Amino acid sequence: MKVCGQNIRKIRRSKDFTQEYMAFEMGISQKAYSDIENSKVKINLEILTKISDILEIKPSDICSISHKCGNDGNEDRYQSLLEYMKKNNISIPEEYL
Repeated sequence: MKVCGQNIRKIRRSKDFTQEYMAFEMGISQKAYSDIENSKVKINLEILTKISDILEIKPSDICSISHKCGNDGNEDRYQSLLEYMKKNNISIPEEYL
């Protein structure tokens, strides 16, 4: 997931957004946002969606779950998460289906 944090930082900087701006838009502290970029926290679907919405990009531009993370067992966890969300009637953005 370190690559995902690095990609977020690179894309954010290319748009001239500060960490403070990103944190404000996400409703979190700047420190919490910094932890995301520095891969100190795991990026879940909610975080990935919020960041991609703010940056106006596709989540796959940040971290391709099936390509970059699929080799270490995360693809199965991702599929389990999707199934859980479907069973509990949690809205899933189209790009994840």
